[in-house]
Formats: sequence, C-alpha cells, structure tokens
Amino acid sequence: MSNRTLNLDDALYGYLLDVSLRETPLQQRLREETAALPVAQWQIAPEQGQFMALLVQLSGARRLLEIGTFTGYSALSMAMALPEDGHLLCCDIDQQYTDIARRYWKEAGVAGRIELRLAPALETLGALVREGKAGSFDLIFVDADKANYPAYLEHALILARSGGLILFDNTLWSGRVLESRPETADTRAIQSLNRRLKVDQRVDISLLPLGDGLTLCRKR
Repeated sequence: MSNRTLNLDDALYGYLLDVSLRETPLQQRLREETAALPVAQWQIAPEQGQFMALLVQLSGARRLLEIGTFTGYSALSMAMALPEDGHLLCCDIDQQYTDIARRYWKEAGVAGRIELRLAPALETLGALVREGKAGSFDLIFVDADKANYPAYLEHALILARSGGLILFDNTLWSGRVLESRPETADTRAIQSLNRRLKVDQRVDISLLPLGDGLTLCRKR
C-alpha cells in the first residue's frame, strides 16, 4: 500500500490499460494514424480520453468547448459520450490535422454534434463572448499553445457556467515544470498557470498525474 501516487512503469501501465481501457476499434485506428505523424506526442493518452468521456457523462454536460483539437481523439471521445442533442465546439488552426479528425468523427457518427472553427483560439473565444455565449459551456478542455494558457483560463472562466468544468492538459509538462530557469515561454506559462490556480478562489482544483498532467477546475 502507498499513501502517494504510484510511479507507473511499463508493466504496470500496460496492466492499467489491459484491465480498464474500453477503446473502440475506431479510436485505436485514429491513435495509430496519429502515431505516424511527426508531432505524435501531441496526442492525449487513451485512458485520459476515457476519463474525460466519463466526466462528460458524470456531469451531464451538453455543451462542450475544446481549445486545441489536433487529429480529434479527445473530441471523438467526448462527443461519443454526449447525448444526441449535445454540442461540442472545437477550436484549432490546422486544417491538415483537423481533416483527419473530421474523417473519424464522420465514421463514428458524431460529426453532427461537433462544430469546428479554424482560427486562432483567442479570436474564436472573443467571438463566442460577443455571440452571447458567456456562462453557457458545461465543460471546457484546453490543450492548445501553452504560452496562452493563462489567457485561456480567463476566457474559460467567462464562457463556463457556474459549476462547470475547465480541464487543462499537460500541466506536469513531462517534468519541465520543475525547471528553475525555464528556457521556453511554454514552460513558463504552465508554471504560471499552476501557481495561479493554486490560489485562485474562483475555482476548485485538482491536478491529476494522468497522461502529461491534467488539471480539473470547477468554476465556483
């Protein structure tokens, strides 16, 4: 027994997947296609996708917002967990990768639940506020350019409803959050976000060692 989170070696991680992962063949094919890309490390872990789908179901979420979509695995996982009248709005800037996502969304039969806006995310988030969508999203997943994470937090707090969830990916950043003199703006931004969230009384938080670190925020 242990009173701290376990360090998963390859064997224990394999066991975790073996006894708990309920990935569909379509999701597996999407992961395999993504794994061949030069930026395959952007892909979330499959157990994280399953956890996020469970959050959608547990919270009864119907209106989702995703900031950073890539090839669409996280969007696919969440969209499949939505009710028929649910809606997921995805923000991204890369048509090449999101074209892959669209193929899988269509094959899964969830394309009708997903709206994709190709533009810089901060522009899309500002437009959503102007469209009167403040306080309308049940769950927001942030997995885009890390340098803008602090800005995404402020927009997400406007767009999420009271009691809604905001999820930030990569908040452990493969251990680079421990750097005392971080060289990149991405690392500095994640460090800043983590420190700010610790004391931000607008949210309740929990940072999980899931994937590359997943921080859950509940808007008060």
